Amino acid sequence: MNTLKVNGENYSYKDGEMPKTIADLLLSLGIDSAAVVAELDGNIIEKANFPKTKLQNGQTIELVRFVPGG
Repeated sequence: MNTLKVNGENYSYKDGEMPKTIADLLLSLGIDSAAVVAELDGNIIEKANFPKTKLQNGQTIELVRFVPGG
């Protein structure tokens, strides 16, 4: 069993089912990558690198979504 901690919540995945990249994770969570900032184990990841940034078991991801309005 693999786990990722996303915004403080643990997500468990069976072998072979864990998202491979940040882009895959966002897709699985239904989050538009254009409106989010991602931090992986304390490092900010640029949007252009979402599809290239591989995820590994036990990593911590913080996602901050921008919401229009006041």
